[in-house]
Amino acid sequence: MATVTFDKATRVYPGTEKPAVDQLEIDIADGEFLVLVGPSGCGKSTSLRMLAGLEDVNGGAIRIGDRDVTHLPPKDRDIAMVFQNYALYPHMTVAQNMGFALKIAGVNKTDIRTKVEEAAKILDLTEYLDRKPKALSGGQRQRVAMGRAIVREPQVFLMDEPLSNLDAKLRVQTRTQIAGLQRRLGVTTVYVTHDQVEAMTMGDRVAVLKGGLLQQVDSPRNMYDKPANLFVAGFIGSPAMNLVEVPITDGGVKFGNSVVPVERTALTEAANQGDTHVVVGCRPEHFDIVENSGTELAKDDPSGAAGLAVTVNVVEELGADGYIYGTAEVNGETKDLVVRVGGRQIPEKGATLHVVPRAGETHVFATSTGERLSD
Repeated sequence: MATVTFDKATRVYPGTEKPAVDQLEIDIADGEFLVLVGPSGCGKSTSLRMLAGLEDVNGGAIRIGDRDVTHLPPKDRDIAMVFQNYALYPHMTVAQNMGFALKIAGVNKTDIRTKVEEAAKILDLTEYLDRKPKALSGGQRQRVAMGRAIVREPQVFLMDEPLSNLDAKLRVQTRTQIAGLQRRLGVTTVYVTHDQVEAMTMGDRVAVLKGGLLQQVDSPRNMYDKPANLFVAGFIGSPAMNLVEVPITDGGVKFGNSVVPVERTALTEAANQGDTHVVVGCRPEHFDIVENSGTELAKDDPSGAAGLAVTVNVVEELGADGYIYGTAEVNGETKDLVVRVGGRQIPEKGATLHVVPRAGETHVFATSTGERLSD
């Protein structure tokens, strides 16, 4: 096993000036499961391919353990990669696919069979060893690809969106299996996905990229509770955090007809930057619904109620709870908002709710820079 270090690693594709990956700095601990996540084109797959040796590194360095592997060919890096399209040989059986890399390396047949059978047992593939890939489901093929990586006993596993070809139910099941398997084997793993739910549920730490730049690397919990900037705040969480630009006022910020208290240090910092407004973030579960919401009085005269008036457009019932997708007028602009409510308190479509961010659960960001201001 080994650590992995991206030391200001940079990749600039020929014919372009803007780096696809710009001075990436991440230290990955021995045995850690790190997830690289971000929208399409953010540089996450390029970063993984740089680590694999499939892309040139134009600046900085990459180390696996104490070895500088920046310019080593892939075969000398002691890594194993799992792709989203499985990359299995159709004419070989499952056992032959899993043991192929060992066969090429000159390992004797008895040792290959032992390693393949051990991996098949871990992955619940024992009864499929003599089948061809075409006789397997998508999830089983992905497990074969995992088995092929396991038998090599590499220092680092690299996984490039390995679940994107699976249906929703199988994705949930397989991601649990992969995360459990990684913890059992203790192999350092770098995993790429565009699915932030996948990232939050699988990784020991998550690294968010945008436009080739690292935005934040942290544990899933810390990233959810303290996003470093507006991009991370809007990207991490499902449904996403509500982000509303509001004016600074005495004692806090003006949110509809209410003044919401926020950290004084955040407002002072905003004022020092010359901002008269801040962006307040609030997760859907951190809105309080004002008690007079839903009454005839509130519907007839929303301006007289506290908080922000939200018109319910879509109701998403999930059983235990539900999500209200609505719109509200904020500073003369129409804003989309998502509010989580209890499963027994689902309002009707077209109703008006009055909501206020819960004290102590707001996030404050600078309008000028997008950086987090609150602790």
